[in-house]
Amino acid sequence: MSQNRWMQSFITHYGYFAIFVLSVLSSACLPIPSEVAYGFAGALCTTALTGHAQFSVWAVIVDGTIGSLVGAIIAYEVARSAGRTIVDRWGKWLLLTHKDLDSAERWFEKYGAISVLVGRVLPVVRSFISVPAGLAEMKRGRFAVLTTVGSAAWVALLAGLGYAAGSNWDRVSKDFHDAQYPIIILIVLALAAGLWHRIRTVRRHNAS
Repeated sequence: MSQNRWMQSFITHYGYFAIFVLSVLSSACLPIPSEVAYGFAGALCTTALTGHAQFSVWAVIVDGTIGSLVGAIIAYEVARSAGRTIVDRWGKWLLLTHKDLDSAERWFEKYGAISVLVGRVLPVVRSFISVPAGLAEMKRGRFAVLTTVGSAAWVALLAGLGYAAGSNWDRVSKDFHDAQYPIIILIVLALAAGLWHRIRTVRRHNAS
């Protein structure tokens, strides 16, 4: 059974609990395609798939938002508490120093709000944006509010698309999934460019 089919079966059988669990996992850096979870749940708010409305759209949005916040806080707290320790133990292998964390913290003070807010509505990025926020020790209250707003917008968008698609959700889901590939490619290229720049910076620093 494919991952998407498994998720749809999980949601069909376990309802709001399944949506909550998948939301937590997706926001805690696990590869759970949230567009499938929320879109399918939105489709189940209609009578098109099962002959009756299994969910309420508003309940799906609230459930998914709370689950996303819980998962994001878990990732944030792990990164915040372990960041300095990771640098102490494996910093030279990861090309990270405490100075880098200090710089990241200053950067997040200036641009962290827009990074978290926008990051929560970008495929792939939304699952990992909590990590740099935690490493930079972004203020907890600020992080929680921005995560809640961004997550609510993302869940509402996908649940709304699923509701509008109804019985055509499988086709819409495939189109949405295919549309993510350019984003993934751009992220990989950006990470590769960042890594190469970081390696060159470290080499120059060591040479001097």
